[in-house]
Amino acid sequence: MKSKSILTRYEGNPLFDPADFPYYRVEQIFNPGQVMTPDGRTILILAVLPMGASHPCCHIAESADGLHFKIRQEPCFTVENSAFQGYDNWPIDCRVTYFAEENCYYVIRPGNGPDLGPVALLYRTTDFRSFDPLDIISLPSNRVPCLFPEKIGGKYVRLDRPYSHGAPMAKAFANIWLSKSPDLLHWGESRVILRRGGCPRWAASKIGPTPPIRTEKGWLEIFHGVQDTFTGFRYCIGACLLDLENPEKVLGIMNSYLLAPEMEYEQNGIVPNVVFTTGAIVEPESRELRIYYGASDTAIGLATGNVDEILEMCLKGI
Repeated sequence: MKSKSILTRYEGNPLFDPADFPYYRVEQIFNPGQVMTPDGRTILILAVLPMGASHPCCHIAESADGLHFKIRQEPCFTVENSAFQGYDNWPIDCRVTYFAEENCYYVIRPGNGPDLGPVALLYRTTDFRSFDPLDIISLPSNRVPCLFPEKIGGKYVRLDRPYSHGAPMAKAFANIWLSKSPDLLHWGESRVILRRGGCPRWAASKIGPTPPIRTEKGWLEIFHGVQDTFTGFRYCIGACLLDLENPEKVLGIMNSYLLAPEMEYEQNGIVPNVVFTTGAIVEPESRELRIYYGASDTAIGLATGNVDEILEMCLKGI
Protein backbone atom coordinates (compact mmCIF):
# COMPACT_ATOMS: atom_id res chain seq x y z
CA MET A 1 0.00 0.00 0.00
CA LYS A 2 1.32 3.45 -0.91
CA SER A 3 1.41 5.73 2.11
CA LYS A 4 -0.27 9.13 2.02
CA SER A 5 1.72 10.26 5.04
CA ILE A 6 4.50 12.80 4.55
CA LEU A 7 6.96 11.18 6.94
CA THR A 8 8.85 8.03 6.02
CA ARG A 9 8.45 5.06 8.31
CA TYR A 10 11.52 3.16 9.47
CA GLU A 11 11.73 -0.09 7.52
CA GLY A 12 12.18 -2.02 10.75
CA ASN A 13 8.90 -0.82 12.25
CA PRO A 14 7.50 -1.46 14.72
CA LEU A 15 10.61 -0.42 16.60
CA PHE A 16 9.22 -1.92 19.81
CA ASP A 17 6.30 -4.25 20.28
CA PRO A 18 5.27 -6.23 23.38
CA ALA A 19 7.35 -9.26 22.36
CA ASP A 20 10.51 -7.12 22.31
CA PHE A 21 10.39 -6.16 25.98
CA PRO A 22 13.26 -8.08 27.61
CA TYR A 23 12.41 -8.31 31.31
CA TYR A 24 8.81 -9.50 31.63
CA ARG A 25 5.73 -10.03 29.51
CA VAL A 26 3.81 -6.88 28.61
CA GLU A 27 0.40 -6.35 27.05
CA GLN A 28 0.97 -2.81 25.76
CA ILE A 29 3.72 -0.31 24.98
CA PHE A 30 2.52 3.29 24.97
CA ASN A 31 3.63 6.58 23.38
CA PRO A 32 7.23 7.27 24.49
CA GLY A 33 8.72 10.45 25.86
CA GLN A 34 11.72 11.40 23.71
CA VAL A 35 14.69 13.74 23.73
CA MET A 36 18.22 14.01 22.34
CA THR A 37 20.99 14.76 24.81
CA PRO A 38 23.71 17.38 24.07
CA ASP A 39 26.15 14.53 23.32
CA GLY A 40 23.82 12.98 20.73
CA ARG A 41 22.23 10.12 22.63
CA THR A 42 18.53 9.43 22.15
CA ILE A 43 16.53 8.86 25.33
CA LEU A 44 13.05 7.35 25.31
CA ILE A 45 10.80 6.94 28.32
CA LEU A 46 8.83 3.80 27.53
CA ALA A 47 5.53 3.23 29.28
CA VAL A 48 4.49 -0.42 29.38
CA LEU A 49 1.62 -2.35 30.88
CA PRO A 50 2.88 -5.63 32.39
CA MET A 51 0.79 -8.68 31.61
CA GLY A 52 -2.06 -8.91 34.12
CA ALA A 53 -1.05 -5.71 35.95
CA SER A 54 -3.45 -3.00 37.07
CA HIS A 55 -1.09 -0.09 36.31
CA PRO A 56 1.61 0.72 33.74
CA CYS A 57 5.16 1.71 34.60
CA CYS A 58 7.95 3.56 32.76
CA HIS A 59 11.46 2.44 31.74
CA ILE A 60 14.35 4.40 30.25
CA ALA A 61 15.66 3.28 26.84
CA GLU A 62 18.92 4.71 25.50
CA SER A 63 20.52 4.65 22.04
CA ALA A 64 23.63 6.02 20.35
CA ASP A 65 22.15 5.81 16.84
CA GLY A 66 18.44 6.32 17.44
CA LEU A 67 17.62 2.80 16.23
CA HIS A 68 19.16 0.30 18.63
CA PHE A 69 18.10 0.82 22.22
CA LYS A 70 19.10 -0.62 25.55
CA ILE A 71 16.21 -0.68 28.00
CA ARG A 72 17.02 -0.30 31.68
CA GLN A 73 15.59 -3.03 33.85
CA GLU A 74 14.60 -0.88 36.82
CA PRO A 75 11.50 1.23 36.12
CA CYS A 76 11.79 4.97 36.68
CA PHE A 77 8.10 5.69 37.32
CA THR A 78 5.67 3.34 39.02
CA VAL A 79 2.52 3.83 41.04
CA GLU A 80 4.31 2.38 44.04
CA ASN A 81 7.34 4.72 43.95
CA SER A 82 5.38 7.86 43.05
CA ALA A 83 5.85 11.03 45.07
CA PHE A 84 2.26 11.94 44.22
CA GLN A 85 0.34 9.16 45.94
CA GLY A 86 -3.38 9.35 45.22
CA TYR A 87 -2.82 11.42 42.07
CA ASP A 88 -0.74 9.02 40.00
CA ASN A 89 -2.40 5.74 39.07
CA TRP A 90 -1.52 5.55 35.35
CA PRO A 91 2.13 6.49 34.53
CA ILE A 92 2.26 7.06 30.74
CA ASP A 93 2.75 9.77 28.08
CA CYS A 94 5.86 11.56 29.36
CA ARG A 95 6.71 14.91 27.74
CA VAL A 96 10.45 15.66 27.96
CA THR A 97 12.17 19.04 27.47
CA TYR A 98 15.91 19.71 27.66
CA PHE A 99 16.45 23.13 29.25
CA ALA A 100 19.96 24.15 28.22
CA GLU A 101 20.04 27.25 30.43
CA GLU A 102 19.74 25.02 33.49
CA ASN A 103 21.46 21.94 31.98
CA CYS A 104 18.61 19.67 33.03
CA TYR A 105 15.57 17.90 31.66
CA TYR A 106 12.00 18.52 32.72
CA VAL A 107 9.53 15.69 32.49
CA ILE A 108 5.79 16.37 32.59
CA ARG A 109 3.45 13.42 32.67
CA PRO A 110 -0.21 12.95 33.44
CA GLY A 111 -1.50 11.93 36.82
CA ASN A 112 -5.00 10.70 37.39
CA GLY A 113 -6.42 9.92 40.80
CA PRO A 114 -9.70 8.07 41.28
CA ASP A 115 -12.61 10.43 40.55
CA LEU A 116 -10.26 13.42 40.33
CA GLY A 117 -9.58 13.81 36.62
CA PRO A 118 -6.20 14.22 34.87
CA VAL A 119 -3.57 16.58 36.29
CA ALA A 120 0.07 17.27 35.30
CA LEU A 121 3.05 16.06 37.35
CA LEU A 122 6.39 17.87 36.98
CA TYR A 123 9.83 16.26 37.50
CA ARG A 124 13.41 17.41 36.96
CA THR A 125 16.41 15.21 36.14
CA THR A 126 20.00 15.58 34.97
CA ASP A 127 20.80 11.92 34.28
CA PHE A 128 17.50 10.02 33.75
CA ARG A 129 18.38 7.93 36.79
CA SER A 130 17.00 10.06 39.59
CA PHE A 131 13.95 12.28 39.13
CA ASP A 132 13.15 15.14 41.51
CA PRO A 133 9.40 15.58 41.89
CA LEU A 134 8.53 19.29 41.84
CA ASP A 135 4.75 19.51 42.10
CA ILE A 136 1.36 19.09 40.50
CA ILE A 137 1.24 22.00 38.06
CA SER A 138 -2.29 21.90 36.64
CA LEU A 139 -5.83 21.52 37.79
CA PRO A 140 -7.97 18.87 36.11
CA SER A 141 -8.58 18.34 33.39
CA ASN A 142 -5.23 19.18 31.80
CA ARG A 143 -3.04 16.15 31.23
CA VAL A 144 -0.57 17.26 28.55
CA PRO A 145 1.31 20.49 29.41
CA CYS A 146 4.44 20.77 27.22
CA LEU A 147 7.33 23.04 28.20
CA PHE A 148 9.23 25.28 25.77
CA PRO A 149 13.01 24.62 25.95
CA GLU A 150 13.90 28.18 26.98
CA LYS A 151 12.42 31.19 28.71
CA ILE A 152 10.61 33.72 26.54
CA GLY A 153 10.42 37.28 27.83
CA GLY A 154 12.01 36.12 31.08
CA LYS A 155 9.30 33.55 31.82
CA TYR A 156 8.81 29.83 31.45
CA VAL A 157 6.23 29.06 28.78
CA ARG A 158 4.22 25.94 28.11
CA LEU A 159 1.46 24.67 25.86
CA ASP A 160 -1.63 23.22 27.51
CA ARG A 161 -4.63 21.24 26.43
CA PRO A 162 -7.33 21.77 29.06
CA TYR A 163 -10.58 20.01 28.29
CA SER A 164 -13.86 18.86 29.80
CA HIS A 165 -12.99 15.37 30.96
CA GLY A 166 -15.78 12.86 30.41
CA ALA A 167 -17.77 15.16 28.14
CA PRO A 168 -18.74 14.08 24.62
CA MET A 169 -16.00 14.92 22.11
CA ALA A 170 -18.04 17.75 20.60
CA LYS A 171 -18.30 19.45 24.01
CA ALA A 172 -14.84 18.69 25.37
CA PHE A 173 -13.37 22.08 24.35
CA ALA A 174 -10.06 20.35 23.59
CA ASN A 175 -8.01 23.26 22.22
CA ILE A 176 -4.33 24.20 22.67
CA TRP A 177 -3.57 27.05 25.07
CA LEU A 178 -0.37 28.85 26.06
CA SER A 179 0.51 29.71 29.68
CA LYS A 180 3.43 31.47 31.41
CA SER A 181 5.16 31.11 34.77
CA PRO A 182 7.90 32.84 36.80
CA ASP A 183 8.98 29.61 38.52
CA LEU A 184 7.50 26.54 36.75
CA LEU A 185 4.97 26.06 39.56
CA HIS A 186 2.59 29.03 39.30
CA TRP A 187 1.00 29.39 35.89
CA GLY A 188 -1.22 32.03 34.31
CA GLU A 189 -1.50 34.59 31.49
CA SER A 190 -3.29 31.85 29.60
CA ARG A 191 -4.38 32.35 25.99
CA VAL A 192 -5.88 29.97 23.45
CA ILE A 193 -3.60 29.74 20.39
CA LEU A 194 -4.97 26.87 18.31
CA ARG A 195 -8.62 25.90 18.13
CA ARG A 196 -9.63 22.49 16.89
CA GLY A 197 -12.20 24.19 14.64
CA GLY A 198 -9.37 26.07 12.93
CA CYS A 199 -7.51 22.85 12.16
CA PRO A 200 -7.77 20.60 9.09
CA ARG A 201 -10.51 18.00 8.91
CA TRP A 202 -8.24 15.24 10.25
CA ALA A 203 -7.88 17.24 13.51
CA ALA A 204 -11.38 18.68 13.78
CA SER A 205 -12.54 16.86 16.93
CA LYS A 206 -9.59 17.18 19.34
CA ILE A 207 -5.98 18.40 19.29
CA GLY A 208 -3.05 18.19 21.71
CA PRO A 209 0.54 19.51 21.86
CA THR A 210 4.12 18.27 22.26
CA PRO A 211 7.19 20.23 23.48
CA PRO A 212 7.97 22.89 20.83
CA ILE A 213 11.25 22.77 18.86
CA ARG A 214 13.21 25.96 18.12
CA THR A 215 14.03 26.53 14.44
CA GLU A 216 15.29 29.56 12.54
CA LYS A 217 11.77 30.22 11.22
CA GLY A 218 9.82 29.74 14.44
CA TRP A 219 8.77 27.19 17.02
CA LEU A 220 7.91 23.94 15.27
CA GLU A 221 4.97 22.43 17.09
CA ILE A 222 4.10 18.80 16.41
CA PHE A 223 0.55 18.00 17.52
CA HIS A 224 -1.93 15.18 17.39
CA GLY A 225 -5.39 15.55 15.94
CA VAL A 226 -8.51 13.43 16.21
CA GLN A 227 -11.20 12.92 13.61
CA ASP A 228 -14.56 11.43 14.57
CA THR A 229 -15.40 9.07 11.71
CA PHE A 230 -18.30 6.73 11.01
CA THR A 231 -16.17 3.80 12.20
CA GLY A 232 -14.67 5.52 15.27
CA PHE A 233 -11.91 7.95 16.23
CA ARG A 234 -8.82 8.32 14.04
CA TYR A 235 -5.63 9.87 15.48
CA CYS A 236 -3.08 11.56 13.18
CA ILE A 237 0.02 13.72 13.64
CA GLY A 238 0.54 17.17 12.12
CA ALA A 239 2.53 20.38 12.56
CA CYS A 240 2.25 24.13 12.90
CA LEU A 241 4.72 27.00 13.34
CA LEU A 242 4.68 29.59 16.15
CA ASP A 243 6.46 32.94 16.30
CA LEU A 244 9.77 32.80 18.20
CA GLU A 245 9.26 36.00 20.19
CA ASN A 246 5.51 35.78 20.56
CA PRO A 247 4.47 32.12 20.42
CA GLU A 248 0.83 33.09 20.86
CA LYS A 249 1.04 33.96 17.14
CA VAL A 250 0.56 31.04 14.75
CA LEU A 251 2.64 31.64 11.62
CA GLY A 252 1.24 28.70 9.70
CA ILE A 253 -0.32 25.27 9.97
CA MET A 254 -0.10 22.25 7.70
CA ASN A 255 -3.26 21.19 5.94
CA SER A 256 -1.80 17.72 5.37
CA TYR A 257 -0.93 15.33 8.14
CA LEU A 258 2.61 14.18 8.80
CA LEU A 259 1.49 10.69 9.73
CA ALA A 260 -1.81 8.81 9.72
CA PRO A 261 -2.65 5.22 10.74
CA GLU A 262 -2.06 3.34 7.48
CA MET A 263 0.00 0.30 8.46
CA GLU A 264 -1.40 -2.89 9.99
CA TYR A 265 0.31 -2.26 13.35
CA GLU A 266 -1.19 1.27 13.42
CA GLN A 267 -4.70 0.21 12.45
CA ASN A 268 -5.00 -2.91 14.59
CA GLY A 269 -4.16 -3.00 18.27
CA ILE A 270 -5.62 -2.34 21.70
CA VAL A 271 -6.84 1.09 20.51
CA PRO A 272 -7.09 0.87 16.70
CA ASN A 273 -6.41 3.60 14.13
CA VAL A 274 -4.03 5.60 16.29
CA VAL A 275 -0.64 7.19 15.69
CA PHE A 276 0.27 9.42 18.62
CA THR A 277 3.41 11.20 19.76
CA THR A 278 4.44 13.07 22.89
CA GLY A 279 7.45 14.73 21.26
CA ALA A 280 9.91 14.89 18.37
CA ILE A 281 13.66 15.19 17.79
CA VAL A 282 15.58 17.22 15.21
CA GLU A 283 19.11 16.22 14.19
CA PRO A 284 20.90 19.61 13.96
CA GLU A 285 23.34 18.67 11.16
CA SER A 286 21.22 16.42 8.93
CA ARG A 287 18.02 18.43 9.56
CA GLU A 288 16.21 15.15 10.03
CA LEU A 289 13.03 15.17 12.08
CA ARG A 290 12.52 11.97 14.06
CA ILE A 291 9.23 11.05 15.68
CA TYR A 292 8.92 8.01 17.91
CA TYR A 293 5.20 7.40 18.00
CA GLY A 294 2.74 5.09 19.65
CA ALA A 295 0.82 2.79 17.33
CA SER A 296 -2.64 1.72 18.53
CA ASP A 297 -1.48 1.83 22.20
CA THR A 298 0.30 -1.44 21.45
CA ALA A 299 3.69 -0.76 19.82
CA ILE A 300 6.13 2.02 18.92
CA GLY A 301 7.11 3.13 15.44
CA LEU A 302 9.68 5.56 14.08
CA ALA A 303 9.02 8.02 11.26
CA THR A 304 11.37 10.61 9.78
CA GLY A 305 11.35 13.64 7.49
CA ASN A 306 13.22 16.80 6.58
CA VAL A 307 12.51 19.61 9.03
CA ASP A 308 13.01 22.38 6.47
CA GLU A 309 10.45 20.85 4.12
CA ILE A 310 7.98 20.60 7.01
CA LEU A 311 8.54 24.24 7.98
CA GLU A 312 7.75 25.31 4.41
CA MET A 313 4.60 23.20 4.42
CA CYS A 314 3.49 24.93 7.62
CA LEU A 315 4.12 28.40 6.19
CA LYS A 316 2.38 27.59 2.89
CA GLY A 317 -0.51 25.68 4.49
CA ILE A 318 0.15 22.60 2.36
